[in-house]
Amino acid sequence: MQIKAALCREFGQPLSIETLELAAPGHGEVLVDVKACAICHSDISYADGAWGGDLPAVYGHEAAGIVAGTGPGVTAVKPGDHVVVTLIRSCGHCHYCVRHSLVMCEEVFPLDQKGPLTFTDGSPCEQGLRTGAFAEKVVVHESQIAPVPADMPFDVASLLACGVITGYGAVVNTAKVAPGQAVAVIGCGGVGLNSIQGAALAGASPVIALDLSEDKLAAARSFGATHGFSPADPEHAREIRRLTQGRGVDFVFVTVGVEAALASAPRYITRNGAVVVVGMPPNGVRIPYDPGKLAAWNQKIIGSKMGEARIGHDIPILVDHYHKGRLKLDELITARYPLEGINEAIAAVKDGRALRNVIVFD
Repeated sequence: MQIKAALCREFGQPLSIETLELAAPGHGEVLVDVKACAICHSDISYADGAWGGDLPAVYGHEAAGIVAGTGPGVTAVKPGDHVVVTLIRSCGHCHYCVRHSLVMCEEVFPLDQKGPLTFTDGSPCEQGLRTGAFAEKVVVHESQIAPVPADMPFDVASLLACGVITGYGAVVNTAKVAPGQAVAVIGCGGVGLNSIQGAALAGASPVIALDLSEDKLAAARSFGATHGFSPADPEHAREIRRLTQGRGVDFVFVTVGVEAALASAPRYITRNGAVVVVGMPPNGVRIPYDPGKLAAWNQKIIGSKMGEARIGHDIPILVDHYHKGRLKLDELITARYPLEGINEAIAAVKDGRALRNVIVFD
């Protein structure tokens, strides 16, 4: 079938709207009519060439839509179901999956060997981030799908596919923050605000937001931060110590892939504290640390990929939080754009003028 998609042909250049062919779903695969796809910084980083990859490609991986068809063997969803589409593709039985680390699944799927996208002349096009959702339709493995209620708006539901599960999951799944533990979050964009929400829901205290933007610090307070500071303020580290009885925080979540933020993070943590790396820096970024202090103070540096999400478990919980008014999602959306406006939407995200911009489809 033919679809319209936003295509990246050259790193760092505007995307073009082109017609591509999309294969029918194979065994265990699902065809989804995309109704909304949020723009994540990971899409932008890939399109800019920060992590390499093959071109031409269709990016976009925070999607929601309606199941339009299923391949043989699909049992999780049926046509007509409203779903979130994620990049987390898992087999359920490999070394990592049986240890509940679905984001580390080592299975090689048919879609990994041959993607579903081609040009009209038959030449291949990369399915970026295993999703390719800057497009009218996608074909993904059924493990990438999580049903959502039919009354949940698609633009809101799309946020659950990455930004929310990544930020929230880093707190709840990776760090397992307990009530009363002190938390700091560096970077108050879409992912950072969801780490703040996760910390507040976990009962952390204080919850400290760190960002250079006063607007984002104000947003952080509305999402559950008890305090907010600019890292440019020479007194901010002293204030964090004061708020934690001179010790520092138990966890600092670095939700931006910025070298300076990653390098500064260890200064905020207490004995037994941990730096949780959530945001992905470009290839080649290196930061120094003091291994003697790390060992003597029993500190830790932990990675968190996609919030270690198990979408079948986590997304229903998040939907319940949303419906009960405990999780802000509508407030994360800055603006909505048609597919043809994707370059404008991306530019606003790059300029720091958006929490989450969403591409919406008729």
